[in-house]
Amino acid sequence: MFLSLNIIMIDFAKELKKESFDEKIKYIKVLQTHISWVFLTGKYAYKIKKPVNFGFLDFSTLRKRKKFCERELEVNKRFSPDMYLDVLPITKNKNCFKINGSGKIIEYCIKMKEIPQKYLMDKLLEKGKINKDVIDKIAKIVSDVYSRERSNEKMRKIGSKNIKYNFDENFEQTKQFVGGLISKNAYDTIRKIVYNFMEKNKGVFKKRVKNIILCHGDLHSGNIFVYKRIYIFDAIEFNDRFIYLDPAADVAFLAMDLEFKKRKYLADFFVKKYVEYSDDKGILDVIDFYKCYRAYVRAKVNALKSKDPRIKISEKLESEKIAKKYFYLSLKYAKSFS
Repeated sequence: MFLSLNIIMIDFAKELKKESFDEKIKYIKVLQTHISWVFLTGKYAYKIKKPVNFGFLDFSTLRKRKKFCERELEVNKRFSPDMYLDVLPITKNKNCFKINGSGKIIEYCIKMKEIPQKYLMDKLLEKGKINKDVIDKIAKIVSDVYSRERSNEKMRKIGSKNIKYNFDENFEQTKQFVGGLISKNAYDTIRKIVYNFMEKNKGVFKKRVKNIILCHGDLHSGNIFVYKRIYIFDAIEFNDRFIYLDPAADVAFLAMDLEFKKRKYLADFFVKKYVEYSDDKGILDVIDFYKCYRAYVRAKVNALKSKDPRIKISEKLESEKIAKKYFYLSLKYAKSFS
């Protein structure tokens, strides 16, 4: 089933023409991840979900893809309402594909405002173009969004259950890299410190449960545009487990990302300003714990990528190099709260 669906999408990508769009477009460029295609047209971007099922996400049917397009629009409008515009059908009439046209609906897409890729925050960081003023604005946006969110029993149940579960899963999935990308001593040390911290700080985590809300889930510099204003995008929509969080987990993600990119002074400033705007001093009790978690996840992702037989040797070596750096950073964070 997935094969035939993918063939449809590949044909769509090849046969897409300027007349397939409602508006006049400058060009058609395609970006691709393992779960989506994004078509850039100069003014707008159209995101289409791939018909895949990885267990932690399931886009295997048209109904599910429509549902998660609508969900993605909903969770991301909180951060960038003028970037996320609409969910539109894609139709096929004879051999003509049309976005928001008549005919048989074969797919759905999210229509977004296109921001030039050169304004991605991670690229601007490399050029030294991100300063404290930008970080201040990001902290304010995140704090404002989260101040409007309200916790409920479902969120608290899922979020609190997954604190330990997520680490259990990480340690299990990275066993294969022990003695290679991560030393046995480092693996054992992180594991021991993390579980000891959770055991000794049960009261802290219990107190933090009331803070669990609908968060972003993937808050790092690759998901932020710094253009005429700040655009935070690509919040997770496909699994509640990844977005019902203590906001500390999101704050820690961007802080860790900035530290990984050798911008510790910006990381510290971000945490400081978020605490000021949110008046949530409690995140300081768990911020390094969540930095440790976020670094470990990034290490795991790159380690698993290095095992993908479809990637080039150069990509494999680069992924291994990055994984080692993240494992080291995770160990550093663990030692800070041991």
